[in-house]
Amino acid sequence: MVGYPTKKTVHSNPNVYIGNRGMSFEDEINESNEYYIAHEKALIHKKPTPIQIVKVNYPSRNKAKIVEAYFRTPSTTDYNGIYKGRPIDFEAKQIQSKVSFPLQFIHAHQVEHLRRVLKHGGIGFVLLRFTAYQETYLIDAKDVIEKYDDPKTKSLTYEWVKEAGYQVKDGYQPRLNYLDVVDKVYFKGE
Repeated sequence: MVGYPTKKTVHSNPNVYIGNRGMSFEDEINESNEYYIAHEKALIHKKPTPIQIVKVNYPSRNKAKIVEAYFRTPSTTDYNGIYKGRPIDFEAKQIQSKVSFPLQFIHAHQVEHLRRVLKHGGIGFVLLRFTAYQETYLIDAKDVIEKYDDPKTKSLTYEWVKEAGYQVKDGYQPRLNYLDVVDKVYFKGE
């Protein structure tokens, strides 16, 4: 069984936001995307990972359980959609380290996919969460690809991410307002 919790923190004073403790990074992005869709700002969805089911246990009709499966093909990036008439595609990663994000956590097929997105005029980036600091950064795909292609670079340091990336502020609605950063980076002067 797969569950997608939507834990929300309630506070008696609506002007005080104390966060969605226990909510995963992915949940925060999904909730933000739901907000964007509901307010007709953008159409962005999480891409499902293609799996091949091999074995299912049926203890009863309403309690079927997948007990064996494998990935059919490597997934591309986590999210895609359209924003202001342009395709948007991004990978979301989080790390507990206070120092760096190892590039090995971004797979070669994901980098190639982001290359293709950029080649065709799309918006591509990585959302990177440093959980130790509770900070999220948008890093342009060009910058990630450049670092990935450099054989001397094994990781993205926290300091580099702070300099090259753009911090995404936490909020209430949407939870992660990454489209504000997209506007600043990709739609300057519009």
